[in-house]
Amino acid sequence: MSDFKAVRRALLSVTDKSGLVEFAKALDGFGVELVSTGGTARALRDAGLTVRDVSDLTGFPEMLDGRVKTLHPVVHGGILHRRSEPSHVKAVEEHGIGPIDMVVVNLYAFEKTAAKAGVTLEEIVENIDIGGPSMLRSAAKNYEDVAVVSDAADYGALIEEMTENRGRLGRETRWGLSKKAFAVTAAYDAAIATTLEGLTLDGPFAAGAKDSGEHSIAGAAPVAVDVVAPSDEMPVALRVIAPRKASLRYGENPHQKAALYTDGSGLGIANAEQLQGKELSYNNLVDLDACWALVTEFPGIAVAIIKHTNPCGVGMGATVVEAYKRALEADPVSAFGGVIGVNRTVDGEAAVEIAKLFVEAVVAPDFTEEALVALGAKKNLRVLRLKPALVPRVVKQISGGYLVQEEDHVLVNADDLKSVTAREPSAEELEALMFAWRVCKHVKSNAIVYARLEGGFGQTVGIGAGQMSRVDAAKFGAVKAALPLVGTVAASDAFFPFPDGLEAIAEAGATAVIQPGGSMRDNEVIAAADRLGIAMVMTGVRHFRHG
Repeated sequence: MSDFKAVRRALLSVTDKSGLVEFAKALDGFGVELVSTGGTARALRDAGLTVRDVSDLTGFPEMLDGRVKTLHPVVHGGILHRRSEPSHVKAVEEHGIGPIDMVVVNLYAFEKTAAKAGVTLEEIVENIDIGGPSMLRSAAKNYEDVAVVSDAADYGALIEEMTENRGRLGRETRWGLSKKAFAVTAAYDAAIATTLEGLTLDGPFAAGAKDSGEHSIAGAAPVAVDVVAPSDEMPVALRVIAPRKASLRYGENPHQKAALYTDGSGLGIANAEQLQGKELSYNNLVDLDACWALVTEFPGIAVAIIKHTNPCGVGMGATVVEAYKRALEADPVSAFGGVIGVNRTVDGEAAVEIAKLFVEAVVAPDFTEEALVALGAKKNLRVLRLKPALVPRVVKQISGGYLVQEEDHVLVNADDLKSVTAREPSAEELEALMFAWRVCKHVKSNAIVYARLEGGFGQTVGIGAGQMSRVDAAKFGAVKAALPLVGTVAASDAFFPFPDGLEAIAEAGATAVIQPGGSMRDNEVIAAADRLGIAMVMTGVRHFRHG
């Protein structure tokens, strides 16, 4: 039993009061003296428990508008002194400091409140919690003698262990609690640093937090990614701290372990609400994220079908079902086993059509009741409802470090295009070119996308993705076409280094091309387009996507 230590006095100060009363009653049943602050003390007294105020323990009242309440030698000496060190024991006895054997604190969710609009810098700074993290760190450092509880989810297991061991907790348990507490304070500090570095003294501010002197986060803080000001600079330090949301069955392949981590925002694929279906896999999540990013490019109703992060087909329409049928028609063979993204609420009619095809998952901002009934017939089909999220930066790990870049949010409008050939595109060709360009941005490079207008709405016809040669991408896109290529338009994610890629597109039947331009042989490519009777426009913007 030498590894087990008794808990005789516990200090409790929490914002997340879920399970608090039950836990405190269990501690009281073990003979533990309860010491508390503010709202936590009131909640415990309301439950009929005897609670000693921290101010009674320290002999000092809360002061400086609540800035100082637990920052006192009686508190931290009671937590930090080593029971096995005679000089420590002598020191606390001389100063009348009693041991504190358990600290129950959860930190305020700083980042969520920091998203408040219109908050001032003064509010942000004033509401940074000092006492809570200090108590957690003190208790975590002295894990040999003190149990630090930063997560309400641990209450049940702790009560069970204390019941089995006559009010004692084991060394391994205290060590595990210590590691969790340090993770909490690290995340909290990262959230503060990230928020402050994104602000200037003159405002306006889009972030803030309030600390009531009580504390929440329940053992895991939201992700903190440094976005240092000014906004056109890359971070001076990269901070990514995110709690694990779920362990996945495996990664890209069965022999690879994997897990999903969340930024705590409630937005995007990682935080989507799964309405039905099997557990999401690593590959499902990657494909769903690619799918959602694509359909959100379009202001009108759009549907995308993705396989291995590349689109099989993309369609637009007056209704969701119309857009879906166009997306499926583009490549019904590859669509089998893919994922579907819809940028509008999925209705019953569209759901009935989607349910006819075997797909892994469907994501949309919402689903009607009729749609959920129709999709519910496919029990394994994963159905996700999400709130959109803007990705400001992309982080990629490489051996020895990380790469960070801004997400590619650049959009090109028709007015931005430069017509470079003798023949300018027709109005219909221009609309199809703009559609193809938006799709091409989401296709792995080298990328060529053939598209057309069908019934006045955009539809992909053939997609050449991830080829080592642009000529191969043009030819592969044509081979993949399940619809007629004659009269289509084509988009290229980067310039044509030689005329051969353009010639392959013309041979396939396309009549107009959109590309960035910028090659040293642009004049040769333009001359080839004129010779072939193709209309060509240049964007001045490249959309390489390497993964």
